[in-house]
Amino acid sequence: MTASIAPAAESFCRDCGSVIRARAEICPKCGVRQKMMAAGNRNRTSAAIFALFLGGLGVHKFYLGQPGLGIVYLLFCWTLVPAFVGFIEGIIYLATSDEAFNAKYNATP
Repeated sequence: MTASIAPAAESFCRDCGSVIRARAEICPKCGVRQKMMAAGNRNRTSAAIFALFLGGLGVHKFYLGQPGLGIVYLLFCWTLVPAFVGFIEGIIYLATSDEAFNAKYNATP
């Protein structure tokens, strides 16, 4: 009466379902590249909301992994230019497809 539950260090292949190491990039059985969630799981809608409402402070840039630009937005927030640019970027994020957004901001390095 043994249960076949994978330990925490193991996971399942997203294609063939075989047990693999949790940190494996490629399944050794079928050769399919596994999605690595820690590299980037940024959401397009969240980025757009941050840009629309907190864009003047550069919150969306910090969220998207661009801290240098976030600091520039913070330094110039008193001019209201970053708020205007952030609002435009929020609209652009909403108009961008999920595939294009993921390719740009969620790509693994």
